[in-house]
Amino acid sequence: MEIVIRAAVIFFFLRMVTRVVGRSTLGELSSFELIVFITMGDLVQQGVTQQDYSVTGAMLAVGTFALLTVILSWVNARFPRARRLTHGTPVVVVHDGEPALDIMRAERLALDDLLGAARQQGIERVADIRLAVLETNGQLSFFTSDGSSDGAPPQPQAG
Repeated sequence: MEIVIRAAVIFFFLRMVTRVVGRSTLGELSSFELIVFITMGDLVQQGVTQQDYSVTGAMLAVGTFALLTVILSWVNARFPRARRLTHGTPVVVVHDGEPALDIMRAERLALDDLLGAARQQGIERVADIRLAVLETNGQLSFFTSDGSSDGAPPQPQAG
Protein backbone atom coordinates (compact mmCIF):
# COMPACT_ATOMS: atom_id res chain seq x y z
CA MET A 1 0.00 0.00 0.00
CA GLU A 2 2.94 2.33 0.67
CA ILE A 3 3.99 2.14 -2.99
CA VAL A 4 0.49 3.16 -4.12
CA ILE A 5 0.51 6.19 -1.81
CA ARG A 6 4.03 7.17 -2.87
CA ALA A 7 3.08 6.77 -6.54
CA ALA A 8 -0.01 8.96 -6.09
CA VAL A 9 1.97 11.69 -4.33
CA ILE A 10 4.70 11.63 -6.99
CA PHE A 11 2.09 11.59 -9.79
CA PHE A 12 0.47 14.80 -8.58
CA PHE A 13 3.85 16.36 -7.85
CA LEU A 14 5.00 15.66 -11.43
CA ARG A 15 1.73 17.07 -12.76
CA MET A 16 2.37 20.26 -10.81
CA VAL A 17 6.00 20.42 -12.00
CA THR A 18 4.98 20.15 -15.65
CA ARG A 19 2.50 23.03 -15.16
CA VAL A 20 5.16 25.19 -13.49
CA VAL A 21 7.82 24.36 -16.07
CA GLY A 22 5.57 25.89 -18.70
CA ARG A 23 4.13 24.86 -21.98
CA SER A 24 6.83 26.47 -24.11
CA THR A 25 9.35 24.06 -22.56
CA LEU A 26 7.15 21.05 -23.27
CA GLY A 27 6.65 21.87 -26.95
CA GLU A 28 10.15 20.86 -27.97
CA LEU A 29 12.78 19.55 -25.59
CA SER A 30 16.43 20.48 -25.86
CA SER A 31 19.07 17.84 -25.24
CA PHE A 32 19.67 19.18 -21.74
CA GLU A 33 15.95 19.17 -20.90
CA LEU A 34 15.67 15.58 -22.12
CA ILE A 35 18.53 14.57 -19.82
CA VAL A 36 16.88 16.41 -16.92
CA PHE A 37 13.58 14.62 -17.51
CA ILE A 38 15.25 11.21 -17.79
CA THR A 39 17.11 11.89 -14.55
CA MET A 40 13.87 12.99 -12.92
CA GLY A 41 12.33 9.71 -14.04
CA ASP A 42 15.05 7.75 -12.31
CA LEU A 43 14.68 9.84 -9.15
CA VAL A 44 10.92 9.34 -9.24
CA GLN A 45 11.37 5.59 -9.53
CA GLN A 46 13.58 5.61 -6.47
CA GLY A 47 11.10 7.75 -4.56
CA VAL A 48 8.10 5.63 -5.50
CA THR A 49 9.51 2.16 -4.98
CA GLN A 50 12.01 3.05 -2.21
CA GLN A 51 14.49 0.31 -3.09
CA ASP A 52 11.70 -2.20 -3.82
CA TYR A 53 12.93 -3.66 -7.10
CA SER A 54 10.36 -6.43 -7.20
CA VAL A 55 8.08 -6.96 -10.18
CA THR A 56 5.09 -6.50 -7.87
CA GLY A 57 6.39 -3.12 -6.69
CA ALA A 58 6.96 -1.97 -10.26
CA MET A 59 3.50 -3.17 -11.33
CA LEU A 60 1.87 -1.36 -8.41
CA ALA A 61 3.68 1.89 -9.21
CA VAL A 62 2.93 1.73 -12.95
CA GLY A 63 -0.65 0.65 -12.28
CA THR A 64 -1.16 3.58 -9.91
CA PHE A 65 0.21 6.04 -12.49
CA ALA A 66 -1.99 4.49 -15.20
CA LEU A 67 -5.12 4.56 -13.04
CA LEU A 68 -4.52 8.17 -12.00
CA THR A 69 -3.92 9.13 -15.65
CA VAL A 70 -7.25 7.56 -16.67
CA ILE A 71 -9.07 9.22 -13.77
CA LEU A 72 -7.52 12.61 -14.55
CA SER A 73 -8.42 12.25 -18.24
CA TRP A 74 -12.02 11.40 -17.31
CA VAL A 75 -12.22 14.37 -14.92
CA ASN A 76 -10.77 16.68 -17.60
CA ALA A 77 -13.26 15.46 -20.19
CA ARG A 78 -16.21 15.74 -17.81
CA PHE A 79 -15.37 19.07 -16.17
CA PRO A 80 -13.96 21.85 -18.41
CA ARG A 81 -12.78 23.84 -15.37
CA ALA A 82 -10.61 20.91 -14.31
CA ARG A 83 -9.05 20.79 -17.79
CA ARG A 84 -8.25 24.50 -17.62
CA LEU A 85 -6.64 23.91 -14.23
CA THR A 86 -4.55 20.90 -15.28
CA HIS A 87 -3.75 21.86 -18.88
CA GLY A 88 -4.18 25.63 -18.96
CA THR A 89 -5.74 27.51 -21.85
CA PRO A 90 -4.32 28.55 -25.22
CA VAL A 91 -2.68 31.98 -25.09
CA VAL A 92 -2.48 34.57 -27.88
CA VAL A 93 1.16 35.62 -28.25
CA VAL A 94 0.89 37.67 -31.46
CA HIS A 95 -2.09 39.77 -32.49
CA ASP A 96 -2.16 41.66 -35.80
CA GLY A 97 1.60 41.38 -36.25
CA GLU A 98 2.41 42.65 -32.75
CA PRO A 99 4.07 40.21 -30.35
CA ALA A 100 2.57 40.33 -26.84
CA LEU A 101 5.94 40.51 -25.11
CA ASP A 102 4.51 40.63 -21.59
CA ILE A 103 2.49 37.46 -22.20
CA MET A 104 5.45 35.80 -23.89
CA ARG A 105 7.63 36.66 -20.90
CA ALA A 106 5.02 35.20 -18.52
CA GLU A 107 4.92 32.00 -20.62
CA ARG A 108 8.74 31.95 -20.87
CA LEU A 109 8.55 32.03 -24.67
CA ALA A 110 11.50 33.81 -26.27
CA LEU A 111 10.90 36.01 -29.29
CA ASP A 112 13.61 34.06 -31.15
CA ASP A 113 11.70 30.81 -30.54
CA LEU A 114 8.49 32.38 -31.83
CA LEU A 115 10.24 33.71 -34.94
CA GLY A 116 11.91 30.34 -35.55
CA ALA A 117 8.56 28.55 -35.35
CA ALA A 118 7.07 31.10 -37.75
CA ARG A 119 9.90 30.54 -40.24
CA GLN A 120 9.33 26.78 -40.05
CA GLN A 121 5.74 27.45 -41.14
CA GLY A 122 6.98 29.58 -44.07
CA ILE A 123 6.12 32.91 -42.46
CA GLU A 124 8.86 35.43 -43.16
CA ARG A 125 7.68 38.50 -41.25
CA VAL A 126 5.93 38.99 -37.91
CA ALA A 127 3.74 41.57 -39.64
CA ASP A 128 2.23 38.72 -41.71
CA ILE A 129 0.96 36.97 -38.56
CA ARG A 130 -2.63 37.90 -37.81
CA LEU A 131 -2.71 35.64 -34.77
CA ALA A 132 -0.23 33.29 -33.09
CA VAL A 133 -1.47 31.03 -30.31
CA LEU A 134 0.65 29.13 -27.80
CA GLU A 135 -1.37 25.94 -27.42
CA THR A 136 -1.69 23.97 -24.20
CA ASN A 137 0.75 21.35 -25.51
CA GLY A 138 3.47 23.94 -26.17
CA GLN A 139 3.02 24.08 -29.94
CA LEU A 140 2.46 27.36 -31.77
CA SER A 141 -0.44 27.85 -34.18
CA PHE A 142 -0.21 30.66 -36.72
CA PHE A 143 -3.00 32.43 -38.56
CA THR A 144 -1.68 34.71 -41.27
CA SER A 145 -3.13 37.83 -42.80
CA ASP A 146 -3.65 35.99 -46.10
CA GLY A 147 -6.15 33.70 -44.35
CA SER A 148 -4.05 30.56 -44.07
CA SER A 149 -3.62 28.82 -40.73
CA ASP A 150 -0.41 26.87 -40.33
CA GLY A 151 -0.26 24.44 -37.45
CA ALA A 152 -3.86 24.97 -36.42
CA PRO A 153 -6.76 22.55 -36.74
CA PRO A 154 -9.42 23.42 -39.30
CA GLN A 155 -12.38 25.33 -37.94
CA PRO A 156 -15.51 23.17 -37.65
CA GLN A 157 -18.41 24.11 -39.88
CA ALA A 158 -21.46 25.52 -38.14
CA GLY A 159 -24.78 23.86 -38.48
